[in-house]
Amino acid sequence: MEAFPVIDMEKLNGEERATTMDMIKDACENWGFFELMNHGISVELMDTVERLTKEHYKKCMEGRFKEMVASKGLEAVQSEIDDLDWESTFHLRHLPVSNMSEIPDLEEDYRKAMKEFAAKLEKLAEQLLDLLCENLGIEKGYLKKAFYGSKGPTFGTKVSSYPPCPRPELIKGLRAHTDAGGLILLFQDDKVSGLQLLKDGEWVDVPPLKHSIVINIGDQLEVITNGKYKSVMHRVIAQPDGNRMSLASFYNPGSDAVIYPSPALVEKEEKKQVYPKFVFEDYMKLYAGLKFQAKEPRFEAMKAVESTVNLGPIATV
Repeated sequence: MEAFPVIDMEKLNGEERATTMDMIKDACENWGFFELMNHGISVELMDTVERLTKEHYKKCMEGRFKEMVASKGLEAVQSEIDDLDWESTFHLRHLPVSNMSEIPDLEEDYRKAMKEFAAKLEKLAEQLLDLLCENLGIEKGYLKKAFYGSKGPTFGTKVSSYPPCPRPELIKGLRAHTDAGGLILLFQDDKVSGLQLLKDGEWVDVPPLKHSIVINIGDQLEVITNGKYKSVMHRVIAQPDGNRMSLASFYNPGSDAVIYPSPALVEKEEKKQVYPKFVFEDYMKLYAGLKFQAKEPRFEAMKAVESTVNLGPIATV
């Protein structure tokens, strides 16, 4: 198996730009995942976010998680559990409107650090979308516009902890799924591993590299690229030791954005349009109940309703 793609973004600024762009292209087409180094977010900010996230879990989340485990009798589980994840999570919304001030038990310095971190990730997501446009040979800014809807993109972070699990062979940290949205930016623990993706029928570890940001493609980019880039099944394996931190930030289309394959790409490929047109919010409603199942039936279900979608031109920002 070839090595997991790790991209040094600093090389985009020098003579290795073409090679680096090729690496991103190959990662998008053949992996659905890649890992970024030198991505422009300071190590000081990342270290602060990690420290405060772990402190917040200890102080506010750990007790609740232990109560949940005890109430469900999970310490003594004897057979495989396939309807539950061994994770403790909360969600932050950044765009279109932040909910950060509404989350009751966040310390002020944690709120501030997360706000700054989210702003940097948003910029990185937009930079990446333009790099993808360049690789796809479509107009710069197209993907950002495709995500825009009437109020701009939806952007939020799922903050997760995966505590030590007494029976990791019987319960997943997070069951296998593809991500519904657009572009996912993950800041993961560099000491405790667990994230795996499915490639060529085998589960491959996503290496936990310090200060890296892991990127993966969501279902919406698969649709917009008419299948040139694909979202990939991934999961988190629970571990017997260590508490794995994961901050997954989802840069997604706006709820009313109409998603459909880029006409320029469909034309270029000379193959008919394979994917449906739909409103992102409708896809999310469907996904909510089918997250841990294959994505293809979701696309088929959206095809069945696409005749009702009023397809206007993509709004310019």
